Amino acid sequence: QVQLVESGGGLVQAGGSLRLSCAASGRTFTTYAIGWFRQAPGKERELVAAISWTDVDTRYAESVKDRFTISRDNAKNTVYLQMNSLKREDTAVYSCAAGRRWGMAILPSDFSYWGQGTQVTVST
Repeated sequence: QVQLVESGGGLVQAGGSLRLSCAASGRTFTTYAIGWFRQAPGKERELVAAISWTDVDTRYAESVKDRFTISRDNAKNTVYLQMNSLKREDTAVYSCAAGRRWGMAILPSDFSYWGQGTQVTVST
C-alpha cells in the first residue's frame, strides 16, 4: 500500500514558477513509477510527466516539455514537479500517482495509488 500527499500548488502569475511535491508513505516507494497528472474543468485527465522507479526514464507531455521537470528523491520518498514559465492553460488540479507498469504509453490505468490533488491556478 502506498499513500500519496501532494503539496505546493497555489496561485501564480503567468511566466512564474511552482514546485509540486508528492510525498509517499511505504517502504516500497523505490519500486514504483510515479506520474503527475492534471485535470482541468470540463477536460479529461492527462499525463503531465512520469518517472520510472529506476530514475532513468522520464516522460513528458508535449505541452510541458522544456518547461517542467520531474525528479525523485528516494531517500525522502518524494517526487517533485518543477514547473517554470507557467501558462494560463496549465491551470488544473494536479495529482500524483504510483504504479508498477512502465511501457511505451503511460496511462492512468497503469497507476494503482493516487493522491488527493493540489490546485494550480495561473493568472494572466
